[in-house]
Amino acid sequence: MNKLLRASLALALVAPFGALADTQAEIDALRHEIDAMRAAYEARLQALEQRLKASEAAAATPTAPALTATPAASTATNAPIAPSAAVAPVVASSSRGANAFNPSISLILSGLYTRTSRDPANYAISGFPLSTDAETGPGTRGFSLAESELGFAASIDPWLRGAASIALHPDDTVSVEEAYIQTTSLGNGFALKAGRFFSGIGYLNPQHAHTWDFVDNPLAYQALLGTQYGDDGVRLTWLAPIDQYLELGAEVGRGRSRSFPGSDSGRNGAGMAALTAHTGGDIGDSHSWRAGVSVLRAKANEQSLIATNAAGEQVTNSFTGSTRVWVADAVWKWAPNGNPTRTNFKLQAEYLRSTRSGSLVHDGGSLVHDGGNVDGAAADYRAVQSGWYLQGVYQLMPRWRVGLRTERLNPGTPDYGLNAESFAGSAFRPRKNTVMVDFNPSEFSRLRLQVAQDRSREGLADNQLFLQYQTSLGAHGAHSY
Repeated sequence: MNKLLRASLALALVAPFGALADTQAEIDALRHEIDAMRAAYEARLQALEQRLKASEAAAATPTAPALTATPAASTATNAPIAPSAAVAPVVASSSRGANAFNPSISLILSGLYTRTSRDPANYAISGFPLSTDAETGPGTRGFSLAESELGFAASIDPWLRGAASIALHPDDTVSVEEAYIQTTSLGNGFALKAGRFFSGIGYLNPQHAHTWDFVDNPLAYQALLGTQYGDDGVRLTWLAPIDQYLELGAEVGRGRSRSFPGSDSGRNGAGMAALTAHTGGDIGDSHSWRAGVSVLRAKANEQSLIATNAAGEQVTNSFTGSTRVWVADAVWKWAPNGNPTRTNFKLQAEYLRSTRSGSLVHDGGSLVHDGGNVDGAAADYRAVQSGWYLQGVYQLMPRWRVGLRTERLNPGTPDYGLNAESFAGSAFRPRKNTVMVDFNPSEFSRLRLQVAQDRSREGLADNQLFLQYQTSLGAHGAHSY
């Protein structure tokens, strides 16, 4: 009994120490587990930090363009003012696979039906000699494939992006509208573009035809810029680091043969130079605006100009000299509380003034003076001409818009020097009034009806009707303001 009692007492005394030993082992095991979890957490946190830095670095380079509609997502919106016309394309990354190295591709398909009361083949703008390459007038009658556009764009590396726009013309010809490279990270608000591109002068000139609110460009653009001015050269822009939008630009180009009012001068130096300045901002939540002034100086060398002599004949003269074109533009947009989806309004206007000076070699045609044909006579030439347009586009309900445009030209009083008697003077001022309505079934398609009375030719009124469709396929960057 005593032995049993002693054994029981010994067991009672030893049991707590065994329990303590088991508890200590569990504590040590928990500590090891916590240490392991802490190490794993710290390793994962470091990995996340590295991924964050990589993402921030990637965000500093251009991202992929949104699949926005080309026709419907047009300048009718009250979007923030942007310094460039398109969002830069996708940057190649191993996480996106092999397709990340391919350029973004877009195709703008456009068709047109044209009905005119005057033959478009005889189209002219009275008082405004134009080069044989100038694309003016309503085009061909009947059904036609209007100018369509194939576009490519991609980021080249963290410093450069490239883009090209190939125009598919109704006469089955193909031309390069734009093909350029552009910097993405010069810093301090600077950007450089090199290649072929539309000049940044004015408001409409940098925009592609499918973004216009009307089928055609205004008469002032047709008469003074050959519809749209583009050249091969370089463009430097600076976006001011301030709250209000302010962008300054400078361009130089060689002067292409198709770049009216200039031409290919065949010289090593620049044949074109331009300066631009634009500013703008918001007024409350519902209003925004942009205004600017630009100047373009272009040289021409033996440029063929189609004109009408005093006998009413169409002749081809040759001009050598320079042209300076000033452009003042202004745009105001309204959308209730900044939301343009249901209703919005855009009012825009531009004024262009051209001064041409140099020498003109006159094709006398059948005009005869002093018993001889007045042909090949060169004389001093100077002409100051101008034009303007005012247009408004109102989206009265989702998908439906209406627009009005009025425009005038002033041919001035050109000084033909010794050739003055070969040209008939006239006080006629070309003008045109246009009404359009368009329906946008989606962000990627548009149907447009346009009616105009064109009085570009003295004594002749041309009643014009256009039916147009536009569709956007593929990735297409956002448009400018």
